[in-house]
Amino acid sequence: MNTSIIQNIFRILLGLIMLYIGIAHLSFRRIEFQAQVPTWLTTNEGMMDLVVLISGYIEIAFGLLMILGGKLKVKTGIALGIFYVLIFPGNINQYINEIDSLRLDSENKRLIRLFFQPLLVLWAFWSSGALEYLKRKFK
Repeated sequence: MNTSIIQNIFRILLGLIMLYIGIAHLSFRRIEFQAQVPTWLTTNEGMMDLVVLISGYIEIAFGLLMILGGKLKVKTGIALGIFYVLIFPGNINQYINEIDSLRLDSENKRLIRLFFQPLLVLWAFWSSGALEYLKRKFK
């Protein structure tokens, strides 16, 4: 699937953001990201840390794949969009349980954050060409 220069720029930008977030999961924001692990999943700190580490490695992989593009960019965009949906419960958990973390230190900031997740899904789909691919496939 061919993508425009602007789509490629935004795809690479999203890839760089994912790399940064993945590295943050593994290092300097590791504890803060534990606050987003849904309490219904686990309350065990060791398991929370494992979830954060695994998601960090996954985010680094997505970042690299989005930057590289190539033949896998559409599939990567779809998978990344699905990943954003799968991690959304963590954002809901942070909002419902009023957890101050990642500079989200008020109810309003945590609520606003919830509305950014659909935009990330659209960004991943659009910038990778997945949105156009899915439109054609399900037409």
